[in-house]
Amino acid sequence: MQVSVLLQTKGTEVVTVLPESTIAEVAIVLAEHRIGAVVVTSDGRSIEGVLSERDIVRALARPDDGMLAVTAHSLMTTEVVTCEPDTTVQELMATMTDRRIRHVPVLVEGRLAGLVSIGDVVKHHIATLEHETQAMHDYISNPY
Repeated sequence: MQVSVLLQTKGTEVVTVLPESTIAEVAIVLAEHRIGAVVVTSDGRSIEGVLSERDIVRALARPDDGMLAVTAHSLMTTEVVTCEPDTTVQELMATMTDRRIRHVPVLVEGRLAGLVSIGDVVKHHIATLEHETQAMHDYISNPY
């Protein structure tokens, strides 16, 4: 199974913010969309970074009262791990586990084409297990 199948199910819309967006603005976007991370981009196609709830919480833990006013650019992760639509879900799971990341942008010819979260991967994995379980149950119940 490839990442492209996950994108067919969840869609290719990616919530983005500008690098100059404040952390307060980013927090509002995350809450409004009920998501855990946004892609930081100036043009909507290239990736300058990823900013997650974890990044924000870690910054808020610092002894600095002005953290909500700093920009997305100042807190975003710039070494972004990406994948392509033909990446297998197994490869993606391994990457997410090894790199301890929860969100991976999907690129097509270097341009942003989607975002896959660990939740998307888990949802797919559960659906696969349920399908296999049902197939086994059907086979055992009606072997002919």
